[in-house]
Amino acid sequence: MPNRLAQTVSPYLLQHADDPVDWWPWSPDAFEEARRRNVPVLLSVGYASCH
Repeated sequence: MPNRLAQTVSPYLLQHADDPVDWWPWSPDAFEEARRRNVPVLLSVGYASCH
């Protein structure tokens, strides 16, 4: 299931474009949808590292 991240230009966000999660990039629309559905916003801070 592609999600909204597939339409971003961020290399980090594009890594997660095929995740089975309905990710939203940071935007007023994301917060409006959370308000409309009365659900919390879970935030990924974008941490990535190599071992």
